Amino acid sequence: MEALRRVACLIFPEVMSLDVTGPMQVFASANVERQRQGLPPAYELSLLGKQSGPVATSAGLRLYTDRPWREIDPAQLDTLLVPGGQGVDAQRADASLLAWLHGAEPQVRRLGSVCSGALILAAAGVLDGRLATTHWADTDELRARYPAVQVQADRLHTYDPHNRVGDAHVFTSAGVTAGIDLALALVEADLGRALALAVARRLVMFLRRPGGQAQFSALLTPEPCRVPRLAALLDWIPAHLGDDLSLAALAEQACLAPRTLSRLFVQELGMGPGRYVERIRLEAARALLQDTQVSISTVARLAGFGHPENLRRTFHKHLAISPQEYAQRFG
Repeated sequence: MEALRRVACLIFPEVMSLDVTGPMQVFASANVERQRQGLPPAYELSLLGKQSGPVATSAGLRLYTDRPWREIDPAQLDTLLVPGGQGVDAQRADASLLAWLHGAEPQVRRLGSVCSGALILAAAGVLDGRLATTHWADTDELRARYPAVQVQADRLHTYDPHNRVGDAHVFTSAGVTAGIDLALALVEADLGRALALAVARRLVMFLRRPGGQAQFSALLTPEPCRVPRLAALLDWIPAHLGDDLSLAALAEQACLAPRTLSRLFVQELGMGPGRYVERIRLEAARALLQDTQVSISTVARLAGFGHPENLRRTFHKHLAISPQEYAQRFG
């Protein structure tokens, strides 16, 4: 009989509950699917904490530690996951935990993180020299505080069982749902695509968003009170995506000199006018592809890209996916 793969996930006060329960449910569902096929379970799941007992998550819900991590021999674990959440800062200041993780890294077959859990792995030194990602809101901190880590912000996870564009041993994932994508990739590597597809279908999910796919997140227009000198222009742009939105045209609309307008965009939005317009057009194209059944050429025209090839290049640049693939997955 095939040995059970022991999958453990750390928990700690103020952990993000979905970072724990999402991936663990994928493994549990894999066991259920195997049971439906008359096969024994493939995974044995456990939660590890600083001590036994209940742990309050950031949602106020309580998870229960099965065993303290100090009592675990990492060599007995197949996969160890480190979640994120509001309690991450306290954990990466815990020298004993960091030492345990550093020692566990060469002993476990797979060591991974979900969301801001990457900051804990980075603090433990196990991401040095490795490709890593995390939640988009934490990528700048990961890059700044841990310069030895090769941060690749716009991807869902860095797991690759073939070690070609990621790592089969130590890997990271982006925010919350990307941890589920990561777990599906692990199940697929362990048990095959058919079983992983059955799990995804049972959970009503895609199988599977590639790890290299960009983190999809809407570009939200800032509140006018935060960008008072640009508020009127920012309200005007989405209604004129098919117009000339060059720097000169925007400057004329805002009654500002082009150099002044560029400076204000960088100061208040962290990007230049050209990049902002491109992102707004991209968001408009995404909305059209998600919510309507229109042709790619029509989307390109309505969103201000003109030619479909311009739309395709922009999708690949920002989302690492074509407009057609995006429409198939999210439409």
